[in-house]
Amino acid sequence: MCDSLKRLIRLDEETWLLFSRATTEYKLQKGETILQPGQVCRHIFFLQTGLLRSFYIKEGDERTVAFTPEDAFITDLKSLRTERPSDLTIQALEPSTVIGIPKRELIQLYGASHQLEAFGRTLLEMLLEEQEEYASWFKLYSAKERYDLFVQRQPSLIRRLSLSHLASFLGIRRETLSRIRRLK
Repeated sequence: MCDSLKRLIRLDEETWLLFSRATTEYKLQKGETILQPGQVCRHIFFLQTGLLRSFYIKEGDERTVAFTPEDAFITDLKSLRTERPSDLTIQALEPSTVIGIPKRELIQLYGASHQLEAFGRTLLEMLLEEQEEYASWFKLYSAKERYDLFVQRQPSLIRRLSLSHLASFLGIRRETLSRIRRLK
């Protein structure tokens, strides 16, 4: 099991062994997806290396809703919970290594380990908080303020993202993003 995951989750050795048996490692090439619209999301993923993007397609346009850098979790909570087909695409923007944890096996592990049950609760809260924060950006901040917040919170990602993907995430056109960046 990767060291970065062990730093995030505190488990005793026996519980680590149970947990690691339930996981699968996936190697993704740039552009490859781990979830596509129409698929039911059955995993929570941990990104070990690389960079992922989550987006919806509406009226032919991609609407980016998240970037997931190394050492972070990602899933489609709605599809995972309801077992209905997802509308979300999760795509590798760089060659990436992802650890998948199947929901069914994780739920079984909750019964075997209070440590894993606590981890699951904490993970769910963290994922919901991230979604809530992103949604609030559009209620509270202008396009320039959203850009400034992104730069402040994710400075290392700026160089790794295309202008088109970043503009989509910020909910603006690429030309608007270029103007905002020139103001700096």
